[in-house]
Amino acid sequence: MSKPMIHSNDGIFYIENVPVKKITEDYGTPAYVYSKQLIIDTFHSFRNSFKQFDPLVCFAVKANSNIAILNLLAEQGAGFDIVSEGELKRVIAAHGDPRKVVFSGIGKSINEISFAINHNILAFNVESEGELRRIQSVAKSLNKKASISIRVNPNVDAKTHPYISTGLKDNKFGVDENKSVELYCLAKDMDAIEIKGIDCHIGSQITDINPFIDSTKKLVALIDHLKTLDIHIEHIDIGGGLGINYNDELPPTFLEYAEAMSHVIGTRKLKVIFEPGRSLIGKAGVLLTNVEYIKEGPNKNFAIIDAAMNDLMRPSLYDAYHEIINIDAHQCIRKKYDIVGPVCETGDFLGKERLLAIKDNDTLAVLDTGAYGMSMSSNYNSRPRAIELMVDDEIVHVIRERENFEHLIFGESLLP
Repeated sequence: MSKPMIHSNDGIFYIENVPVKKITEDYGTPAYVYSKQLIIDTFHSFRNSFKQFDPLVCFAVKANSNIAILNLLAEQGAGFDIVSEGELKRVIAAHGDPRKVVFSGIGKSINEISFAINHNILAFNVESEGELRRIQSVAKSLNKKASISIRVNPNVDAKTHPYISTGLKDNKFGVDENKSVELYCLAKDMDAIEIKGIDCHIGSQITDINPFIDSTKKLVALIDHLKTLDIHIEHIDIGGGLGINYNDELPPTFLEYAEAMSHVIGTRKLKVIFEPGRSLIGKAGVLLTNVEYIKEGPNKNFAIIDAAMNDLMRPSLYDAYHEIINIDAHQCIRKKYDIVGPVCETGDFLGKERLLAIKDNDTLAVLDTGAYGMSMSSNYNSRPRAIELMVDDEIVHVIRERENFEHLIFGESLLP
């Protein structure tokens, strides 16, 4: 097993073999910091758990789109799950292989479809009849064939936050089971379409194995039914969504997940594709931030930090929990604090009611922020986005420079 993202040695906190305080002294805060080794170890742990399937592990680019991270995963053999032309361009810039790319998302434009076809992606995950017809039209105009899967919405409750649940009938994603058969029959008669697979993605931060079992059973049943219609499926894309332990969650291990999928898929000769994001990268990142002020009151104590909701949206958006630790050890009394940023919103918090010993100018580490941290960040309140760093043993690499005012106003102009 690899070391945790942050570990302590004689009271000094390290990321890999670099003291955290040295990182903040050299690069300032707020700062996103990633562990190269933990990313590599987690990827291989996932892939090796499913080795009986010879899987294609397509990292969900939306979870963290930094090209250094994409390049690192590409070098390990990863494919990529994308939802926009911009994400495909990031994969290409990171030297990823477009032939290992699946293109999800409900609103693919003509330009995006054309760009993806011209770069020979593995498959479009089709989410509507209108999209299927558009892909056929674009592919035909290019005198090429487009490979597709149909994304099935299995009406399975992923038992996660409603904003990140994607597999119910009320969600905008995919098509229901009956409609999917109609679309496969339609696609079979299209001269610029090649049917390759079937796809499903039911949500994010799922910590119960049963929704995965239920949705995959439905996919397998559809595959068997399609075979009777002379429609042969080459790959099954189970999607992503496996959760991590932010607080007290107990998600299934990779091996438990693999064993469950093995029972469902059985001996069918299918290529298996996964679209993990958070489960590969979530634990491999931290957000480092400085305490600007301690503000104590009769009802509530606040630790006001230099990171904010624009840096890490998840607590404000989902009321998500991230463990927060103090890198600076001292003997002041532990109290309950809300950890809040300087953004002009009451919803600007990274943690509430945290029992910590804190003083002004302490360094706090917000853990498990490798996924949906930097990729969801913004410039709200005209705040420059944080620096991103990758630690490789004893070396720290800048993989995204800290933004400055010139970045903030780039492309803007005064009226003549």
